[in-house]
Amino acid sequence: MLPMVLPPVVAGTALLFALGRRGLVGQWLDNWFGVTLPFTTAGTILAATFVSLPFFVTTVESALVAQGRDLEEAAAVNAAGPMTAFATVTVPSIRAAIGAGLALGWARALGEFGATITFAGSLGGRTRTLPLQTFLALESDPESAVAISVLLLAVSLGVLVALRGRWLTR
Repeated sequence: MLPMVLPPVVAGTALLFALGRRGLVGQWLDNWFGVTLPFTTAGTILAATFVSLPFFVTTVESALVAQGRDLEEAAAVNAAGPMTAFATVTVPSIRAAIGAGLALGWARALGEFGATITFAGSLGGRTRTLPLQTFLALESDPESAVAISVLLLAVSLGVLVALRGRWLTR
């Protein structure tokens, strides 16, 4: 839940100090595997995933709590092991919540700005996302900024409309 309440720039700074070339883990990734994450496409994806993961987790967690353990216990009585019960009972029963969590997380990731610019920068054609492009366009091409903003608004609204039925029926 921490990434949900952290200011996005702080999240990006945390990623930089943890996974940067001199970071706590990043130095080992670089030395042992030659993997560098900051200011790369993978870094952009990691920053967006980091800040959006709580949306997925809370959605799936709520479904698991609401479901209870009755179905898993019934599977155990029928000799299903924990992994079999999880794969054949739990996951199918929360499939809608998994989909909703993925959609909410993706929508949040789509709009990520602070952690992305801090951890991955804004390198054209490499790490520049639509929100970063919108910000840059405000200076020189306001019409383009408005067009990108309308596109992002339409996508976000589409996700909310698609999930509306799920929220109203639960």
